[in-house]
Amino acid sequence: MMRPMEFTGLGVFAFLDTMSIAEAGAFAQRVEELGYQALWFTEGPLGRDALVHAASLLTRTKRMIIGTGVASVWARPAPTIAAGARTNAELSGDRFALGIGVNNPVSVAMRGGTYGKPLAFMAEYVGALKAFKYTAAGTAPVPPIVIGAQNPKMLELAGRLADGALTYFVTPAYTAHARRLLGPGKRLIVEQAVLLESDANKARTCVRDYMAFYLSIPGYSKFLMSLGFDQRDLVEGGSDFLVDAIVAWGGKDALRARLNEHRNAGADQVCILALDPAGGLRPDLRTLEVLASK
Repeated sequence: MMRPMEFTGLGVFAFLDTMSIAEAGAFAQRVEELGYQALWFTEGPLGRDALVHAASLLTRTKRMIIGTGVASVWARPAPTIAAGARTNAELSGDRFALGIGVNNPVSVAMRGGTYGKPLAFMAEYVGALKAFKYTAAGTAPVPPIVIGAQNPKMLELAGRLADGALTYFVTPAYTAHARRLLGPGKRLIVEQAVLLESDANKARTCVRDYMAFYLSIPGYSKFLMSLGFDQRDLVEGGSDFLVDAIVAWGGKDALRARLNEHRNAGADQVCILALDPAGGLRPDLRTLEVLASK
């Protein structure tokens, strides 16, 4: 089980493959200096290996939790990721969190894999992780297993088999629903995209660029419609209603208010995906500095 003090406060969620490995390490150090409790980073289908990248980030930081958000279960066998996770836990003195997920059919196809029966595959995968016997000398803590979960069935599975769940592209209302599905004693980590831009036209244009990939994936469209959005919200880059619901934009107070909504809805840790007003997925350090300030 996860220790209660581990996943609290504010974290950061980032696409670190937009940076060189040296830049990513310097970014992690700055995030830690700003007082954030955790840094969760994505694993792209054609980018860096998440476990190796995590090891690099752990050596550049001293206090902060480093979590994979998420490592693909289709990319490597369970014993391989289990060994890497235990190695990172030992390397860092228990600062590594293993976030795993089934991703989506598009990402899996880019890896050359086949997306099929994700719930059954995840259940079997977690069982294999837990059964793994680490025989290296020394003390290697067992890192917490956090499942990237969007749909209700995966959240319920995370509640049964894992230490917690990491949600992405959700509203505060869904956070409250996820909290109920996950159950007591499990940690809920929530990603929230934010944009430090008060001009509505500029903000929504930038947000639509970010959301375009997800709106092209049928699974995301289906999920959004389950939240109460309809087909009209999903066309032409997303309606204003959808854009404003998924991404918080505006000044510091508006962004903080959205983060607090997730916390009040039951999130243990809220992680900021800081979008750059100039576009792209490179994290905007200025936004993180503003939100970290008193």
